[in-house]
Amino acid sequence: MLYHLLYSLHDSSIVFNVFRYITFRVGLAAVSAFLVSVLAGPWLIEKLKVWRAGQVIRDDGPETHLQKAGTPTMGGILIVAAVAFATLAWSDLRNIYIWTVLIITLGLAAIGFWDDYLKIIRQNSKGVSPRRKILFQVLVALFGLAFMLYLNGYDLRLSVPFFKEVTPQLGLFYILFALLVIVGSSNAVNLTDGLDGLAIGPVAIVAATYALFAYIAGRSDYTSYLNLTYVPGSGELAIFCGALFGAALGFLWFNTYPAQVFMGDVGALALGGAIGVVAVVTKHELVLIIVGGLFVAEALSVIVQVFWYKRTHRRVFLMAPLHHHFEKKGWAEPKIIVRFWIVQIILALVAISTLKLR
Repeated sequence: MLYHLLYSLHDSSIVFNVFRYITFRVGLAAVSAFLVSVLAGPWLIEKLKVWRAGQVIRDDGPETHLQKAGTPTMGGILIVAAVAFATLAWSDLRNIYIWTVLIITLGLAAIGFWDDYLKIIRQNSKGVSPRRKILFQVLVALFGLAFMLYLNGYDLRLSVPFFKEVTPQLGLFYILFALLVIVGSSNAVNLTDGLDGLAIGPVAIVAATYALFAYIAGRSDYTSYLNLTYVPGSGELAIFCGALFGAALGFLWFNTYPAQVFMGDVGALALGGAIGVVAVVTKHELVLIIVGGLFVAEALSVIVQVFWYKRTHRRVFLMAPLHHHFEKKGWAEPKIIVRFWIVQIILALVAISTLKLR
């Protein structure tokens, strides 16, 4: 909105010409989203307390988590609102990819809101059943992808990191793959969101990384030099990623240990899905395994734990997801959080290196 308004004035003054640059608008989106999060955060936290939207703690979790019971949850509303506001304000609203990522992000946020709401009114850590939740996640992601394909079309080839000549044409199977990426990413972030600031910190790092990927994917000169797939128009997603980065930092202000508010499923499902959509659109789907390696490890720890326990009635980890394993080993919560952040930064740097290693 603001982009269209301000850039339209560039004929009358050269000053407004700066709004044509994506890099400038990424900065504006990040700052705008951060300010919305920081300024609106205290108000939302108080409202959540009035609405008695307190966190319900699972009975079989670490005992140290019992003291977190009643902490306001559903703070993800703040993140999603900040991201949507900044994206709509500073992006080119004629870009189909912007609407695709917003549709899927807001749709997944609605599912998360439903799940959080049921947990609160039932005072039980179980909300929407896992099968039903995944079904609705798939439907939201499928609708967003169908919307994009119908109006814009898309390259259904798969880009493989480290191998510039390997771009298999998947055809309609690519849709199934994209659904796996989006839904898998959504649930992986949700599983990671178990300690104060544990998920939102890595989300900010991944968002910043994909802002770079999106910008490069939308530049034919850069993609030609780096042997990457050129996706016309995908550069606008750098603004969405900038907004996500800013909103995440703003939310971290209140979510850092000891947390004043939790994001809940309304935030975790939406943010994970948003990262997955950007990865798909920018043709950096498989790189998400690297840059989002922390989320992948958390999800795999749950899968391995469940699979192995059903077969042998023994546990691989003291408790899953992975961060609970380290809690059981006696690591202090702040130590786990910071060390996981360090791992996430290293993974992001490795992922960025794949741009040149082709």
